[in-house]
Amino acid sequence: MGPYTITYFGVRGRCGAMRIMMADQGQEWKEILIDFSDWMKGDLKASCVFGQLPKFEDGGLGRNHDAYGKDGKEAALIDMMCDGVEDLRLKYGKMIYQEYDTGKDPYIKDLPNHLDKFEAVMAKNKTGFLVGDKLSFADYSLFEVLLNHLVLCSSCLDTFPSLKSFVGKMSARPKIKAFLGSDAYKKLPINGNGKQ
Repeated sequence: MGPYTITYFGVRGRCGAMRIMMADQGQEWKEILIDFSDWMKGDLKASCVFGQLPKFEDGGLGRNHDAYGKDGKEAALIDMMCDGVEDLRLKYGKMIYQEYDTGKDPYIKDLPNHLDKFEAVMAKNKTGFLVGDKLSFADYSLFEVLLNHLVLCSSCLDTFPSLKSFVGKMSARPKIKAFLGSDAYKKLPINGNGKQ
């Protein structure tokens, strides 16, 4: 598989989980970083199916690396978990980009009402993963979102033992640990406006 190409802005953003998964799977990829002013010119935007980035070429990442469940039922649950993570990512993004000054404290106060759903799923599954007994793309996606939230509020997982254990185990995976410690990861800000 691969080589893969990511076209995106110079932030971790929505590519964070994808990069972590590729690093963990030992895959190489090429980055095409787009300046926001170039994006606003519209040529690249017009070439994207939904007019959005990131653009990932040579797709099927989860399927190609056995990270999409063992059967159709697990794949459907993985999709559901990814949708749940995306809902949290969108709420986080809205707060970061539109309401940071007035909304950060209420967001953090309400965060347990979102994290408890993932905690319940993880605790019930008892495998250390969201779905089934092995890593899926949903796990990489949740992991990356939790890393961002730990920067926002370092104590946010203190009352969620399954999620805290999950982040610890994911962070300790040798290839993920190496990637999170790399300059390639560290040089990218979490968000485009510098808020975190």
